[in-house]
Amino acid sequence: MSALNKNNSAVKRIMQEARELANDPCTDYSAGPLEDDIFEWHCTLRGPAATEFEGGLYHFRVLLPAEYPFRPPSIMILTPNGRFELNTKICISFTNYHEELWQPAWGVRTAIVGLQGFFPLRGQAAVGVGSIEYPTAERKRLATLSREWVCPHCKQTNLELLPDPTSKENSLGKLLRSDVESNGPGIEHSTAAAAINRNKPMTVPTQTTTVLPTQPENTPPPVTSADCINNLQDTPVSHASSSEPQRLENLCGAGRSPSASSGTATGNVAGVEIRPTSVNHDRGGRRSQKPPLLLDTAICILLVLLFAIICRRMV
Repeated sequence: MSALNKNNSAVKRIMQEARELANDPCTDYSAGPLEDDIFEWHCTLRGPAATEFEGGLYHFRVLLPAEYPFRPPSIMILTPNGRFELNTKICISFTNYHEELWQPAWGVRTAIVGLQGFFPLRGQAAVGVGSIEYPTAERKRLATLSREWVCPHCKQTNLELLPDPTSKENSLGKLLRSDVESNGPGIEHSTAAAAINRNKPMTVPTQTTTVLPTQPENTPPPVTSADCINNLQDTPVSHASSSEPQRLENLCGAGRSPSASSGTATGNVAGVEIRPTSVNHDRGGRRSQKPPLLLDTAICILLVLLFAIICRRMV
C-alpha cells in the first residue's frame, strides 16, 4: 500500500470506493480490496431471494484494470454454485467482455449488484463465457454447502464474511433489492438505497414561504404630479406674495423637494418640477401680468393698417 502512487486517478478512485463500502455496508454483500493489491477485490454475495440460490453465499474476485474506471473489471467466481464456472472470467454486460457497455460512473458496487441479478437467468439469457446450467436441485444443494465454504486467501467461511441479517435488516435488504431492480444496475446510490443502508429515515426538505406586508386599508392614495398641476390650475392666485410658498406646499404636500428653502415657491412631485406663474405686483398691491408677445404684435399690425387706410383717404 505504501508503494502506491496516490496521485494516480485509478488509485484515488479505488480508495474512495473502498471507504464508501466500508462506511456504508449492505446485508446482501461485503467487499474490500486486498492489503497487498488494491486492484484485486474479494467479495461475498448473498444469493437472490425466491430462487434456487436463496440462502447461498458466494465468494468471488473482482480484478480492476490499471485504466479503471475507464475500463471495466473482470469477475471470477470461487464458490461452487451451479451457475458460473469456477476461476474463470465470466461474460456479463459490465465486465471486460463488453467494454463498449461500461460507464466510468459505475463501480465495484455496481458490478456486485448486477452480478446478483444475473444468477437466476436461464436459457438464452444465461448463455456466455463462464456460464453453466445445473439442475435446480443441485443448485439448492450447492447453496446450502456454500455457507461453510472457506476462501483460501481470506481464511474465513462465507458465513463469517457475510453473517445472516436480523429480521429488521432483512426487510431493509428486500426494499433495497426492489429499488435496484426498478432503477437498473447503473443506479448506485438512489435516495431509497442510501436511506436503507444507513438505517436512517428519508427526509423531505421543507419549503419556507415569505409573507409580504399588506398595505393598510385606510392608507391615502399617493399624490401624483398630475393632481398637483390640476390643483394648481384650479386654485386662484393670492394677491399677497407671502402666501405663494404656503399655497404650493399645501397643494403638493410631501412632494415638495427637501432641499427647497422656505421662501421659494418651487415644488417637486414625482420628479416633475412645478413653478408658479410669474406675477408682477405694482405699488398699489394689484397684480399686473405682462401682456403676451402675440397680442403686442397683433395690435401693431392693426395700427399700421389703420394708418395706411387713413393716409389713402386723405390722398
